[in-house]
Amino acid sequence: MMRVGATATQGLFLEEVSRLAGVEIAGCYQCGKCSAGCPMADEMDILPNQVLRLIQLNAQDELLAANGFWRCVSCQTCSSRCPKGIDAARVMDTLKILAVSRGWRPKDRLVAILQRLFLANIRRHGRLQELELAALFNLRSFRPFQDIRLVPKLHARGKLSLARHETRDIHSVQRIFELARPFDRPASTSEGHRP
Repeated sequence: MMRVGATATQGLFLEEVSRLAGVEIAGCYQCGKCSAGCPMADEMDILPNQVLRLIQLNAQDELLAANGFWRCVSCQTCSSRCPKGIDAARVMDTLKILAVSRGWRPKDRLVAILQRLFLANIRRHGRLQELELAALFNLRSFRPFQDIRLVPKLHARGKLSLARHETRDIHSVQRIFELARPFDRPASTSEGHRP
């Protein structure tokens, strides 16, 4: 269980995140359906409903120091299950942008590696090249043969393409990255700590 510290009642974090995400977070009544359906819940220290509650409590420091939102894969399961129509996946994405702009980084080295490689992959090709991403991630995480036995099975089921699919307008994708660059330059790059 997470303990909410003295900073929980300070600031206007709820208003800021709600405005940036375009989501009415205050409407969450903690039914927990988002967390119950989350495929990444076992990997999170703070579940999606708890993330929303910490935002409601303006517990910015406790939330940004956690790994729950960094582990979100934006599958939209949480958002589709919410009876109040709260887009929790969008909130998670917003938290990542806010955290990076304030100098926070994931505590887990593997999460940071995967996110950097994922974005570099999209920037290079305009769409995800899964095989390349998996190979580079395994090399950078010093586990070069992890999950290699899964490749034939995933390919046979159509879950993993071995062909490269480049986007036609790579310049538009690269322009998006250039526009987003100011948000990716924090004052500090310390991992898991506030600058």
